[in-house]
Amino acid sequence: MPFRDSRPRRLPLFKRLLGKTTTTDNAPAIQRFFEDKARQQGYTLSPSQWQVIAAMTRQTAHLQARRPTRSLYLHGAVGRGKSWLLDGFFQALPCPDKQRVHFHDFFARLHRGMFAHRQQADALAATLDQLLDGCRVLCFDEFHVHDIGDAMLITRLFKALFQRGILVLLTSNYPPQGLLPNPLYHQRFKPVIDLIGARMDVMQVSAPHDYRGLAQNHRQQRFTHGLYVWPGTPAQRSERGLPDTDGPPLALAVGARQLQVRWHQARTLGATFNDLCEQPTAVMDYLLLCEDFDHWIIDGLPRLDDCPIAVQQRFINLIDVLYDQDKHLTLLGQQPLDDALEGQAIDLARTRSRLGQLQQISSIAPKPLS
Repeated sequence: MPFRDSRPRRLPLFKRLLGKTTTTDNAPAIQRFFEDKARQQGYTLSPSQWQVIAAMTRQTAHLQARRPTRSLYLHGAVGRGKSWLLDGFFQALPCPDKQRVHFHDFFARLHRGMFAHRQQADALAATLDQLLDGCRVLCFDEFHVHDIGDAMLITRLFKALFQRGILVLLTSNYPPQGLLPNPLYHQRFKPVIDLIGARMDVMQVSAPHDYRGLAQNHRQQRFTHGLYVWPGTPAQRSERGLPDTDGPPLALAVGARQLQVRWHQARTLGATFNDLCEQPTAVMDYLLLCEDFDHWIIDGLPRLDDCPIAVQQRFINLIDVLYDQDKHLTLLGQQPLDDALEGQAIDLARTRSRLGQLQQISSIAPKPLS
C-alpha cells in the first residue's frame, strides 16, 4: 500500500483567504484575471496583494448578489502595485456601472459641477447625480489630502458616496491616519478618518520592489518612453530636435485664463519650469493643456530643495497629471535627476518613482571610481 501523508494539507493562500476550496476551473473571475495578468507580466504576487484580491473577490460576490458591500482602502509605498490592483479590478469587474477616476481630475470636475449647481440647495448632490449617474463602483486612484478646503469637501463626499451605497476602491500612499498631516488641520479631518475606518477595509499593499522600475512596464505607457536630459547642452538639444526655450514667453489661452509658455506646434508644447510651476498655475490648467498637447517639453528643472514648498507641490501635481494622462515628457535640467528631486514636499517620493522611469541622458561622463 502506498504511503499516505496523514498530516492536514494547507490550502493555497488565496483559498485560505477567501474561505473556499475552489478549483482553478471554477475559481472566481477576479482571481483568475489576476493570476493570468501576473503570469503574463512576469509578476509574483505578494501575500498582501493576494489578501487584497481575496477582498475584491468577496465584495464582487456581494455586489452581484445585491448584498451590502464594504469599500476598500489600499495604501502602501510608491510602486508596490496599488494602482495595478485597482486597474485590474476595474478591468475584471463584471459590472458595467463602474468608473475609474484620478484624484486631480475628479476633484476638478467636482468643483466645476458644484459651481455650475451653486444655486441649488445641495450643489454636491446635484453634481454627484451628474458625475456618478447609475455608478455602483468607483475606483479612486492616488488619493491624498493636503488642503483643508479639499478636506472639508472630502468629508461631505465620502458621506454621500456611502449613503448612495457605492462600492469605493481607492489607493493612497498614506494610511488614513496619515492624511492631511498638517497638525493645524489634521484634527478637523478626523471625522472622515473615522468614517473610513467604519465603512472601509483598510489594507496595506507591500511588495519587495518598486514595480514601476520593471522593464516590462516601460512597454505599456507613453510616459515611460520620455527623457530626462541634462545638462541640456546645445548639442543635446540639436541631436534630439529639442527647441531652445530661452525665448520670450508666449501667451496661451487655457480655459478662461492666459498662461505663458515658450512655443507650441501641433500636439507638442514647450515651456519652462518657471512657466508651469513658479507662476500661479493650478491642476485645472494642466488638465486643460493635456486636452491639446500629448508631448510636453519642460526646460529648466532646478533643485527642488531650493524652491518654496508651494512650487514643489505644483511640480508634483504637474507630474501626477502627466503620468495619469499618459503624456510623453521630455524634461531638461542642469544636474542629475536624483539631485534635482531633493526636497521637503510630502509627495515627492511618488514623483521620484514616476520620473525614475524616464530614460536619463547626460553629456557628462561619470566620475571614475576611486
